[in-house]
Amino acid sequence: MKYGMNLLLWSGELNDGLIPVLEKLKEFGYDGVEIPVFNLNLDYTAWGKRLDAIGLERTGVTVRNADDNPISSDPAVRRKGVDANKKTLDCCAAAGVQTIVGPYHSALGYFSGSGRTNDEWKWGIDSMRETAEHAAKVGVMLGVEPLNRFECYFLNAQADAAEFCRQVNHPNCRMMYDTFHSNIEEKNIRKAFTDIKDMLCHIHISENDRSTPGAGNIRWDENFDAIQEIGYDGWLVIEAFGLALPELAAATRIWRRMFESELQLAKEGLAFMKGQVEKRRG
Repeated sequence: MKYGMNLLLWSGELNDGLIPVLEKLKEFGYDGVEIPVFNLNLDYTAWGKRLDAIGLERTGVTVRNADDNPISSDPAVRRKGVDANKKTLDCCAAAGVQTIVGPYHSALGYFSGSGRTNDEWKWGIDSMRETAEHAAKVGVMLGVEPLNRFECYFLNAQADAAEFCRQVNHPNCRMMYDTFHSNIEEKNIRKAFTDIKDMLCHIHISENDRSTPGAGNIRWDENFDAIQEIGYDGWLVIEAFGLALPELAAATRIWRRMFESELQLAKEGLAFMKGQVEKRRG
């Protein structure tokens, strides 16, 4: 198993002020970090070298919005979405990102007023297949993320996301699982993992209130039991949010501080993840 920390707890983009944080995460024992890939004009090659020097591997996270929605009824908007995904993948390759995760299958926070249509499903498949073809060229894996119903309407259930990836039918298109979203959408955690195990490439460890993993009400025993049962041995990455970024706080609906400090959350969260895995491996 590899253990990572999502940097969105501190910032929406890589910057020099993160260096002490990165060094501390390495000291705590993290294998890598999940970097935000929103600003596509950064020098990601240079950042890859800096992270190599610290000794941290990386995954990445990105999103699409209404103006570059890959399932839009407007072909020009869909085109912008695929092109943005491709450019994001180029940035990932430059930085040495192994897997790019997130809701880049459709627009985050945009709602049509009804559930997804058959046309949107087809457009999504076509858009993601072209994205996956580019991912293969640059050597990055896609980890498509289903979100809860309050953030997205296109992919909510884990099984739906797995079927979406199967229909994309490309070896570089897989999906990720998030304990926060599944806590809202799934009735049976073990079944959810069984349904997706052939497509699963990444896991977010996220508490029900987005604070320190293990300090809230996620059904952790069910999640870690299922992770063990399906034989998953990839990345476990903490995704937590605070008040550091007002625009992110608005998107994630975080209005109050729910932990002592970001570094304490990272340290305690890592110990929690490792403890849960070790307990099951005996």
